[in-house]
Amino acid sequence: MAYILAIDDEPDLLLLIKTILEKNNHKVKTLTKADDIDYDKINDYDLILLDIMMPGTDGLNFCKKIRHLVDCPIIFLTAKTRESDIVEGLISGGDDYITKPFGINELIARVNAHLRREQRERFAILNTSGMRFNLSAKEVSVNDNIVKLTKSEYEICEFLAKNKGQVFLREQIYDNIYGYEKDSDYSTISEHIKNIRSKFSAYDISPILTVWGIGYKWN
Repeated sequence: MAYILAIDDEPDLLLLIKTILEKNNHKVKTLTKADDIDYDKINDYDLILLDIMMPGTDGLNFCKKIRHLVDCPIIFLTAKTRESDIVEGLISGGDDYITKPFGINELIARVNAHLRREQRERFAILNTSGMRFNLSAKEVSVNDNIVKLTKSEYEICEFLAKNKGQVFLREQIYDNIYGYEKDSDYSTISEHIKNIRSKFSAYDISPILTVWGIGYKWN
């Protein structure tokens, strides 16, 4: 089951989309205006269906606005069929488009294809706190800029990011990164985190929080 957001100014079409996708075991949230989005919940969605021509903020501008906030597939719903219009949608950050009017089977097939692809990619990619971890390459980037971390700094970031919200003692972080050693110098974790914060500050990001008297957690 996936959590899908559908935004279109046609209530009847939204009802049709909701009915079709919920029959396929998906959960669907519908909005008639992009301006009504709750940005605190924007990362809850596994896929977004987005109409291009809407009053207020149109689909293209909305896509540009949220593309750096979400990594889920965005599929445009459009009555426009000109190649230039389609290209503009893809350049703005869309992953695909469905031309109106569309058939039930096409909608289901497109949605499920993107969800399958997204599920496969998530094994190697982790998106959190405005950054992207390439778990295979052992790299982390912000807005497509790779942050130059040492091996230890990267391992600390990956460990905390994979356990987002959980608080860890310095000793726990050390043992998870380096393994247990009798004469471990746990203070090195504090120094690494100081360096990590310095490197991410260039992007106005501070992903590691200090929980005073306890340890650290990924924000």
